[in-house]
Amino acid sequence: MTTNSAPADPAGNQTTALRTHLCGVLRATDEGARVTVCGWVARRREHGEHLAFLDLRDHSGVIQCVIDNKVDVRSEWVIAITGTVRRRPAGTVNPGLATGEVEVGECTVEVLNEADAPPFSVDDRDESDEPVRLRYRYVDLRRPRMQRNLRLRARVNAAIRSAMDRQGFCEVETPLLWAPTPEGSREFSVPSRLHHGSFYALPQSPQLAKQLLMVGGFDRYYQIARCLRDEDLRADRQFEFSQLDMEMSFASQDDVMACVSEGVLDAAEAATGERPPPITRMTWADALNRFGTDKPDLRFEMELVDLSTEFAHTEVRAFSGSHVKALRVPEGGSFSRSRIDSLVEQAKRAGAAGLAWFRVTAGDAAGDAAGTGAGTQPLGLDSPLDRFLSETERAAVLEKTGAKEGDLLLAVSDTHRIACSVLGTLRATLGSPPVGQGPHHYVWVVDFPMFDGVDAAGNPQAAHHPFTMPYAEDLPLLDTDPFAVRSQAYDLVLNGWELGSGSVRIHRRDIQSRIFATLGITSEEAESRFGFLLNAFRYGAPPHAGFAYGIDRLAAILAGEENIREVIAYPKTQSGADPLTGAPSPLPARALVELGIRTVGPPPDTRPAPPPT
Repeated sequence: MTTNSAPADPAGNQTTALRTHLCGVLRATDEGARVTVCGWVARRREHGEHLAFLDLRDHSGVIQCVIDNKVDVRSEWVIAITGTVRRRPAGTVNPGLATGEVEVGECTVEVLNEADAPPFSVDDRDESDEPVRLRYRYVDLRRPRMQRNLRLRARVNAAIRSAMDRQGFCEVETPLLWAPTPEGSREFSVPSRLHHGSFYALPQSPQLAKQLLMVGGFDRYYQIARCLRDEDLRADRQFEFSQLDMEMSFASQDDVMACVSEGVLDAAEAATGERPPPITRMTWADALNRFGTDKPDLRFEMELVDLSTEFAHTEVRAFSGSHVKALRVPEGGSFSRSRIDSLVEQAKRAGAAGLAWFRVTAGDAAGDAAGTGAGTQPLGLDSPLDRFLSETERAAVLEKTGAKEGDLLLAVSDTHRIACSVLGTLRATLGSPPVGQGPHHYVWVVDFPMFDGVDAAGNPQAAHHPFTMPYAEDLPLLDTDPFAVRSQAYDLVLNGWELGSGSVRIHRRDIQSRIFATLGITSEEAESRFGFLLNAFRYGAPPHAGFAYGIDRLAAILAGEENIREVIAYPKTQSGADPLTGAPSPLPARALVELGIRTVGPPPDTRPAPPPT
């Protein structure tokens, strides 16, 4: 985990019936004050029979308390201490502690609750396994790291709400029990006790609900919405997550992007104390060409280079694909052969037939090198493929990549999409710093294709979702070349993570019906599944556009975390289990009867049997 320069939590005194001050707010200006502080015993140090030092901790920090008589307290006991604030003696000041100039003396101790020894140390130096931390999450949450992360997340939420309110948005809550929607992700289903055999779907997002709000005249809507998707879990994905969901009527994508930008920049400033620069923008095609992905990490360079023209008539079979893309890895020439081989294997796993590589070396004195570096030093290429290149091709590779001695050049020849995406994967592997390190570099990616890939029946699949408006000039292509249709969709990316997606929505019944037809959804199926939406379009649906971005991902990056579980109070493990509660667990037989459900065994294993040994 990395740290950042986030401002201190503005805790204040927070006086209650049991305490006058928080532990972490006491300073030299409080000298002489009689105070009562409450918290957990973080550390106890004995100095003789009648003198002890207790470090008392609450969410605001730690204060040292000097106990002049024998007291029996243990680690993580909950206690209240009443005493007088005084300066620490000369030579005992702790500059690494916010309260390090003072201590509480003349203390009386009240034990509020005893505690068993915790299963792990409650400090940020402890590296207990995650399942243990999640099993005892209520202890883990006391750690400074978790306190800092969740309070940072609270500041993010507050800043987002403030920005949306300031821009005239109305917060509206939408249902968690909803109808299934075709948004590309597997849904969680909830059986109905009152309607046996029927199910609700937990919403993947409030997409249709918020579009109906636009029809209802709430022309600027937002909520911090809970969403659920039954997808495999990973570092940036949980079953349940929170997102800022918003929609605007009579608005373009530029209007939406301006409102969202203000919110995320406000959130970053609230979390870190610094406001990032205005958010840049690039097209989807430009992102793919330059960075090999629609989620570009702009904290470092290493842009892809197109060599298709230079190898259009090559006799080198390794470069016979329709497109040739290259990537310069600064100082990568020092990589061992085993590391280069691992990159080749990674490229193959990503879909490439192979990966060409060249170490950039100094040329020989005879001048047979193909290019020069920054000065007059000739350059050469060290690679099994070098002897097959013509002098013209060798010179083009060195010139277009901007190669320098000691660099490593990687190249893929394939379709444009594969060549770009494979090198984009390698670029991220070789260049990306940890997601929370470095500047917070936002970028809008716009002009996505309307369709991406086909389903089992050969029908195009929506790249975002089927409620996205195509560009008007591309509508005639729906019948002739649907994969050339561009959508008015846009993504917000931060440090290589996709924060969220949005689009201008379809608000006309005829266009929505055409999109459904292109996706292979029959008119009967469309009426059955989305009749309520199509019918709403008949009653004055305004043009509208919207967006949603993940609060978990945004908070994780701003907190310097690699995994969103570190900014969620009660996350699931990667297997989808909750070690704290034991969920998921079977329902009692009586509950199954009430719901009209009979359970069956797991589906048969259709994997082929292993070969005999």
